[in-house]
Order: sequence, then C-alpha cells, then structure tokens
Amino acid sequence: MTVVLDADGIRRAITRIAHEIVERNHGASGVVLVGIADRGDHLAYRLAAELRGIEGAVVPVGTLDITFYRDDIGLRAEAPEVHETRIGFDVTDRTVVLVDDVLFSGRTVRAAMDALVDFGRPSSVQLAVLVDRGHRELPIRADFVGKNLPTRRDQDVRVRVVEVDGEDAVLVEEAR
Repeated sequence: MTVVLDADGIRRAITRIAHEIVERNHGASGVVLVGIADRGDHLAYRLAAELRGIEGAVVPVGTLDITFYRDDIGLRAEAPEVHETRIGFDVTDRTVVLVDDVLFSGRTVRAAMDALVDFGRPSSVQLAVLVDRGHRELPIRADFVGKNLPTRRDQDVRVRVVEVDGEDAVLVEEAR
C-alpha cells in the first residue's frame, strides 16, 4: 500500500475545501453539510468545525445512509452494511453540500441525491470529496476536491479516519 495523504495532508485538504465552500457560497449562511456514511459524515463534521473557525457560523451537519438507494444492492454477494441516517434539520431551500471520502463511479453520489430528496427540496446540491480518483460511470463531478488522484480501475483507494480506523490516511492498494 502507498500512502498518498497523511493526517496533515487530510487536514490541509479539509481546510482548503472549507475555504472554497465559503468562497463559492459567499459565506456559510444557508449551507448545510450532509456526510455520506461511513466516512463522509466524519469528514463533514471536520468541515463544519473549519467553517465555524472561518465564518464564526454553526453549520448544521447530518449523516446520510444510502444503502437502500444503491442500484447494485441485489447484485453484491455480501450483505450490505447499514448505517443510521441522522438529518435533524430541513434541507428545503438550503444549499446542501454532500460530503464523501472518495468519488469513483458516481453511483454513491447518485444514490445520495435520491436519498436526500426524501428530506426536502434543496435550493442546490454541491459535492465535496476528499479524493477524486476518476473512472466515472455517471455524469457526476465534485465541486470541491481535496486531492485528484489518477488511478487504475483495478486499484483500491482506502480513506482511513481516526474516528473509525484510529488513524487518518489515504492509501492506494495495488490489485491482487
């Protein structure tokens, strides 16, 4: 495995993304963050802390589980891991920034957008990802990217966060 971002690199990427969110949205007013479980939600909480430091505003954060919105749910051999969805605010007429760890095919983001509309009709949806590795299957792109990481399809990109894994790192694993 190759480490492509260490803890400091992840911290810098989160800080940069937070500044870009503020710039694009002319502040943080009306912005809410919704992290895609299981690592995007932890990154969303980190972004909210950065936004609070930059703008002095408390940005609401929610967690979205997209398990049952995926288009491959019946195609996988293993049982899906279900997480809790926690969105304790109305997304209607708000700018929702979806937060995920890795953007690959675009199918997770499509599922997240489908799930999100169950909670209201946002004025806009933006996408922030820690890593964009390419190989899109759907016409989806990130608005905010921590690191563009060209990969081969047969490689695995693993994001580790201290809240789940005990460390912060982005790793690329060669195909077996």
